[in-house]
Amino acid sequence: MARYEMIIDLDLCIGCNACTVACKQEHGTQPGVFWGYVLQKEFGKTPRVTRLFLPVLCNHCENPPCEEVCPTGATYRDADGTVLVDYEKCIGCKTCMTACPYNIRWYIDREEYYFPNTPIPYGVEELRGYEKIVQKCNFCADRLKKGEQPKCVEVCPTSCRIFGDMEDPESEVAQVIRKERTFVLRPEAGTDPRVRYIQNKNLDIVKIR
Repeated sequence: MARYEMIIDLDLCIGCNACTVACKQEHGTQPGVFWGYVLQKEFGKTPRVTRLFLPVLCNHCENPPCEEVCPTGATYRDADGTVLVDYEKCIGCKTCMTACPYNIRWYIDREEYYFPNTPIPYGVEELRGYEKIVQKCNFCADRLKKGEQPKCVEVCPTSCRIFGDMEDPESEVAQVIRKERTFVLRPEAGTDPRVRYIQNKNLDIVKIR
């Protein structure tokens, strides 16, 4: 069975937010809801200034606290390790949001559209009809079942995202893990994230954390 991981090379990310837009297009998330987005911060003083772009999304943790605290079993880990939400079981109690150390879940009180009664993009029905639930990145689970990459990986113009099966030693993601120095966000939380980052060579890893 596959065990999916994502690696993001911070030296290659240019902060274009193609991933952010592609995610909304793929899943049809409503206004103000972003399953993935890019944080940015500047370091140094003029003329030596470095800007860090840090894409963030659900970390699909090996030890997800959101799953542990969910009272209905709505949050669960799939066989490939992907952390998912069953909207039919979710009661919108927000316990998972409190437990998540990455602040990457979204509570949907009521269904909204960018234009009155007009779902965007047309034909994407994944989230239609669900209210008072919690949503988040699902690694594009439907695309994975078809042998495709997550949409954010597919559209990245610099290929800063590497995604694949860690159980396959010949996969690109497994090879990169072996040869590159990587880190995770909030390591002190003990969640063992499946999203890792290659350090920006111009910045101290401690500062990034």
